[in-house]
Parts: sequence; C-alpha cells; structure tokens
Amino acid sequence: MGYLHQYDYIFAIGTFFALLDAFNNGANDVANSWATSVSSRSITYRQAMIFGTIFEMLGAITVGARTAETIKNGIIPATAFKENAGVQMLAFTCALAAASSWVMWCTRHSAHVSSTYSLISAVAGVGVATVGASGVQWGWNDGKGLGAIFAGLGMAPIISGGFAAAIFMLVKLVVHMRKNPVPWAVYTSPFFFLIAATICTLSIVYKGSPNLGLNKKPGWYIAAVTMGCGCGVAVLSAIFFVPFVHAKVIKKDPTVKWWMFIYGPALLKRPVIEQAERANVPDYAVVQHHGDDEDSFNGSPKLAAEDDSANGKHGVMSTSEVQNGRGGEKSLANLEATQKSYKELMAEGEARFHARLLKKRGPLGWAMRTLRDNPMGAGQIYEFRNMKTFFKRLPALITCGALYGLHYDIHAAQTGIEGTPEGERMKRVYAAAEKYPNEVEHTYSFVQVLTACTASFAHGANDIGNSVGPWAVIYGAWSTGSAAKAKAPVDVWQLAVLSATISIGLITYGYNIMKVMGNKITYHSPSRGSSMEMGAAITVLVFSQFSLPVSTSMCITGATVGVGLCNGTLKAVNFQRVGLLVFSWIMTIPIAGTIGGVLMGLFLNAPKF
Repeated sequence: MGYLHQYDYIFAIGTFFALLDAFNNGANDVANSWATSVSSRSITYRQAMIFGTIFEMLGAITVGARTAETIKNGIIPATAFKENAGVQMLAFTCALAAASSWVMWCTRHSAHVSSTYSLISAVAGVGVATVGASGVQWGWNDGKGLGAIFAGLGMAPIISGGFAAAIFMLVKLVVHMRKNPVPWAVYTSPFFFLIAATICTLSIVYKGSPNLGLNKKPGWYIAAVTMGCGCGVAVLSAIFFVPFVHAKVIKKDPTVKWWMFIYGPALLKRPVIEQAERANVPDYAVVQHHGDDEDSFNGSPKLAAEDDSANGKHGVMSTSEVQNGRGGEKSLANLEATQKSYKELMAEGEARFHARLLKKRGPLGWAMRTLRDNPMGAGQIYEFRNMKTFFKRLPALITCGALYGLHYDIHAAQTGIEGTPEGERMKRVYAAAEKYPNEVEHTYSFVQVLTACTASFAHGANDIGNSVGPWAVIYGAWSTGSAAKAKAPVDVWQLAVLSATISIGLITYGYNIMKVMGNKITYHSPSRGSSMEMGAAITVLVFSQFSLPVSTSMCITGATVGVGLCNGTLKAVNFQRVGLLVFSWIMTIPIAGTIGGVLMGLFLNAPKF
C-alpha cells in the first residue's frame, strides 16, 4: 500500500470522524431511544447503559450489514467520483466531518437531531460541491432521494403518534378505566406481551437482520415466525410472569424475590408469609421528593438548589417577608435585583451536585477531588508548574468524562427548576396527566424493557450502516487504490469497533439528550412508555416496507406526543419543547448539507503548485 501514501492523511482524518459520528450516534439517537424507558422508571439509567451496550453490539456484530452502499441512499450518482479513489475518500471524509460536528454541537446543547439525517444531508451537500446541484437526486428516487427524506420527516412522527395513541387507549380501556385495575393489569399482561413480542420480532425481521435475509422469506414463513415468537412469549409470561406478579402486587407478599419467577404456577399456591399494606413495587412518580437514595431528587445539577430557592435561601425574599418590611423601604426595590437568575441557579445547583460527588468513594470521587485539589495556576499552559499540574489532572479528567454521566440525575433534570418558567411549565404538564397505581405500572415496566432491548438490537443491526458505510468506503478506497464499487464489503472488526464507539457515546455523553427528552415533553410511566415504543416500532416497520428513510428517534418523539394527547388536553404536552425539536430536525438538513458542501468545495478547488 505504499503507492497510497499520499492518501494516508485522508484515511486517518476520515477514520477519526467516522468514530466521532458513531460516538454521536450513541449519544444522540440511542440515548433518545432509551430515554423513554429511563423517564418511565422502568429501568435505571445505569441498567439502560448496560442493556443498551449489550444489545447494540449484539445486533451490530451478529446480524449487522456486511455490505455498505457507497452512494449513500442514492443521493450522489455512481459516476460522481470518476473512479478517483482520492476524491471519493475526500467526499465521505467531508460528509462525516460535517455530520459529526453538527450532531456533536447539538448534543452538547441538549438539542436532539437525527445522526442519520445529518449524514444524508452532508452527503447531499458534498454531492452539490462535487457534481453540481443538477447531479444530486432531489426527487423521490425509489425512496432514496431527498424528496423521500422530507416526506419521512413530515409523516413519520404523525403516524407514530397515531399508532402509540391507539395502543395506549387500548391499555386505558382494558386496564386503567376499571374500578380495580390491578387484577386486570396482571391477568391481561400476556396479551400485551403478545403484542410487544410480535412487534419486536417483526422489527428484527424487517429492520434488524439484513445479513440473515429474513425479510426475503415467503409471507407464510414470516407470519409463522412472528406469531410463533409472540405466542411463545405470551405463554411463557402466563406461566412464569403472571404468578410472580400476582404474588407481588395482589397478595402483597414482600418476601417474594425476583428469582422466584422460576417457581411458575407454584407461586399461586404459595402461602403468604407476610402481607404488607402496600405492594413491594417501585414508585413510578416522575417527581419524587424523598432524598434517601443516591440519585435523589435534590441531587441533580438542575434541581439541587430547588428546595433552598423555594424557601428563600438564595437571597430571594418571599412575598410575606417583603410585606412585613424585611430590609426596610428598599425591600420592594431590591427584590428583583436580589433574585437569582436562571444561570445562577444552574451554577449553584451544579456546585452542590459536585460537592456530593466529591464525597463519593471510588474512581469518580477520587477524580473530582483531584481536580479540586490541583487547580491550574496563573500563566500559560507551557509554564512548568502548569504542565506538571496538567499531567496530574489528565487521568482525573478522563475518569470524569467516562463516569460523570452514570451519576447524573436524569429524572430530576427532566422536571425543571422551581421558580423558573421551565419549572412552572412542567408543573402544568404533569398536573394535566392522570396518575395510575404503581402496582399497575409495575406490570408494564417488564413489557417496556422488552421493547427497549429489541429496539436497541434492531438499531445496532440496521443503523450501524449509517456510521460504518462511509468508513467502509474510505477504507476500501485507501486499501485498494481504486474507488469503491456500488457495494463495499464491511469486515466484522469494523462493525465491532463502531458499535463499541456507539456504546461509549451512549454511556459517557447520552445524558445530555436524556435529560431533555421523555418527561420534558409529557408525563411518563411504564404503561405510557411501552405504548410509545411499540407505536414507534410499528411506524418504522411500515416505512421500511415502502423503502422510505425514517429516523427511529423522530418516531419515538411523535409517539411521545401522541400518548401525551391521550390525557384529553393539550396542556399535557410541552409544545415548546416539541417545537424546538422540530426546528432542530428541519435545520439539520441545510446546516449539515452546507457544512459538507463548503468543506468539499474548499478542498476540491484549493490552489495547487
């Protein structure tokens, strides 16, 4: 490969941005997929990271795409590069740089965008710079052109919202509207396991198994497999899950342990050893004011200052204090001046949150204390003292970057700060949503974990191509010396590297998206969340049948709004947050496309001598 030494630097830069794009994919798209389960408290943030990593990598490595389309979604014609390996490598490097930079900026500012749409838009911009606007597929192009992308952007969230709302209304009619909903939730759970398992199987068949070719099997074969899997899960739930939940939420026996589900029907005859007043199930309320556990409501960098600010401990005088004359005649005049601004409350809350982390044992506590005890001194970085301090801080900085997200209080961050417009808005949204018994919600938490894990598997198997495709093209052109053909082979090691990078992005940076998704849009609970995820999965399946590009993240957002509207009032949905999301989706196309086109145009037309 010595004859390709002139392209080595392009390959190195392209590899860097491919990894960065995969990192952003995990921090943005995958984090958004798991935000529903975390927001519903069906699963903890750390459990979501574990399951997300396992199923993302499992789907990508076992049944991920073994070939990648070099002309992404048919936007750039195959003749655009004129068999020039260098130009092809440069084009996809510029596209990756544009897409990853835009998504990274959006993730940092907690603005959710689709990494898939960002990459497609960047490729379109590169195509304009390479062959001109007339050479780019602006129309439908069998569902692969920009026209299909715009269609999916408009239709997918609406259709997904309709499906999710229909499923949740079914749950309401069958369970929530009953006088005694707990037995109905327990005894009808196999039916909802049947629906969830069937949808999950179809997701794997049509969206998550391009390497297995299951979507090319006869219709009767697909129907038999999907219904067989769905019925099998339903039967297993009736044998093992129903007796377990019956003993836990109906008999209210606190001595029932999680592993006792293996007893199956024997649990129905098991005598109640100790009956509690309440069933031993988690509290699924969005806002929880107790502060016993490590990630308590007041531990959030967003909300740590809430209690004090509500009680006037931030220098903000209450109305009664002002009326009673506290502070003399200047009280009223100084009230506005002494109020803490939104940024000041954020900073104080973050300081309190960091103070808690400083007391923790383990790597994160050590890292936080190291950064506190070794501040950078005056002068430039090249001062000997500062260089010595920097190398002391470097391991701590890496440790904080890797572990900070795992200790972030997602739930508290989603509810807004007391006394701010955001906090008041979320209060109104939550007040408009009906709350259901924890015993009922506990039943659906298991269904939601099933749908979330399957969604991760399908995402890893299918969407890995969005990150690995351009990288496979760059690698193929670099290693062979000729432009990659219409289909470029993808090695297993490439899938493993990028799927691992996606998981790292989810674990270390995904909290930036999770903290503004879910409960920031509407009130979440396991029965709502499982309906949202099933509605989004059905929508993805429908669009896949018509070969239309669609973002899973956009589908889950539309499903969230659809379920929120099932509360019967517009007040149950935070439309300001929804508007910001839609705006970021729309702006992704021109911004990512412009960045990609400008980069490609600059490099192609750079002076040479």
